[in-house]
Amino acid sequence: MTSPTRDAGSGVTDGVAAATWVAPSGKPPPAARMMRATWRGLPARRYEAGWEPDLEVPAADGSTLRADHYFPRAEGDFPTLLVRSPYGRGVPWSPMFGMLFAEQGFHVVLQSCRGTGGSGGAFDLWRNEAADGRAAVAWLRDRPWFNGALGTIGPSYLGYVQWALALDPPPELRAMVVQVGLHDPHALFHRGGALQLENALLVGSGMTFQHRGFGPFVRATLRLKRHLRHITRALPLRGSYVRGLGGELPWLDAAMSHPDADDPFWDGASTGGAADGLNVPTCLIGGWQDALVDQTFEQYGRLRRSGCGTSLLIGPWTHTSALQRGWPEVFAESLAWLRAHLCDDPSGLRPARVRVHIGGQERWRELDDWPPSPDTAPWYPAEGGRLTRRSPEASASLASFRYDPADPTPSIGGPLLSPTAGNRDNGDLEKRPDVLTFTGEPMDEPMDVLGPVRARLRISTDTGYADVFARLCDVDEKGRSVNVCDGLVRLPTGPEQPVQLTVPMSSTAHRFLPGHRVRLQISGGAHPRSARNTGSGEPALDAATLTPVRITVHGASVLDLPVVRAER
Repeated sequence: MTSPTRDAGSGVTDGVAAATWVAPSGKPPPAARMMRATWRGLPARRYEAGWEPDLEVPAADGSTLRADHYFPRAEGDFPTLLVRSPYGRGVPWSPMFGMLFAEQGFHVVLQSCRGTGGSGGAFDLWRNEAADGRAAVAWLRDRPWFNGALGTIGPSYLGYVQWALALDPPPELRAMVVQVGLHDPHALFHRGGALQLENALLVGSGMTFQHRGFGPFVRATLRLKRHLRHITRALPLRGSYVRGLGGELPWLDAAMSHPDADDPFWDGASTGGAADGLNVPTCLIGGWQDALVDQTFEQYGRLRRSGCGTSLLIGPWTHTSALQRGWPEVFAESLAWLRAHLCDDPSGLRPARVRVHIGGQERWRELDDWPPSPDTAPWYPAEGGRLTRRSPEASASLASFRYDPADPTPSIGGPLLSPTAGNRDNGDLEKRPDVLTFTGEPMDEPMDVLGPVRARLRISTDTGYADVFARLCDVDEKGRSVNVCDGLVRLPTGPEQPVQLTVPMSSTAHRFLPGHRVRLQISGGAHPRSARNTGSGEPALDAATLTPVRITVHGASVLDLPVVRAER
């Protein structure tokens, strides 16, 4: 692929005089200006922002995609940021990306994906983004203000479209900033063999209504909240979302109906391979309680193995709070990366490749890489609900509980897309008879856990159909138990036969303070975050029978914690 070259000061492209561009007089929309005025703690603006709305950009199939152009009101050459979104071009994207980055000296093209925000064609969750992204870049090459330096930026699905473009990166692409970003749709909908039900419903609502404007989106959100219990407890589950989402969504039905990542349905869905061999400097930003944080760490690992320039910032955020209370930090990190790679100004870059927020200590730490060490320290569940650092004597069984899908173990906090995500008091949850806890002695000195956490458990059941949810908690001196990280897997076993299974519990950076205790929590689900295991062995969407199951935790189970030396 070739592209025109531009003499930055001459307005000449490949020896041909470029068309003179006269900046339109439009100001950014009032809602964007009002939201812009509420932000504090951001770098001072350098320019006034201009606005050129409702431009027509041809998609790969010739459909017309709508875009807004924000720009700095100043003479000179400026790089361009391409932001492609299925969530509309209004608030919060117009001030967050359009205004703020135009004020810092970037042209910003905010484009609605096909089938959304007035763009033509039909929306599909992933099938068109690579081709439509390349078509947008081809359109940019003909803009008289485009100087050949291109970056991309955006969160969530706005990160997915960046990875889609990076599958075959155009030569103009010089930097990417992926914030709480997606690259694997299957892993968003399914985890450990279970349907991520609540997140699936929120994705359906967001994709359907957010691009229609603030009012319709708020009403849709409230409607889903009102009907959530009915939807998530329906038998069968298939089609139950219609009442909460206002109609059938074939793409959502299809995504929820295919739990196997190797199903041909998902062919081409993951854009994770874009990071393999990529040579576009990429900044990754995530949050410890973000529903996509595991994908962020996977992206980072692939980029590092490829030798690609990358940085990683993980804050104390959920998927949404990263762009709310975390926005000053996220914006500063993004701006520094883009200036370094599009404007040859590395002055804002931090020296360390990785910066993470340490929970418990509530401080930031800079690291050379992630994880800082591959080593883990084993902790052992023992009889009497103890968690010990010494391997206990062999025990046939440690404890058991009865999981009843008619009264499923609820989800409390954790990595969700909803406002209920995050670190929460688990006290009421741990009082339930279907939740086991194994707790260590009070810490004599601080212990820092930095890296991926996992539980290696020996489990048996009396029916063969069960999920196992494992959670790491921090218990303070007053007995308050707060979730740190967790994971769920579906049990691959027959009745009565103990099986060794590993529950990946995501990653963390957390300090257990003196006097605090480490707790391993084990249960049979986290509903409605994950669709309940009905105990019948039927597919999740079509199950019509609820069968209780007894789950037993056996000896030789282990909690692996990546403990590193505690810094003062």
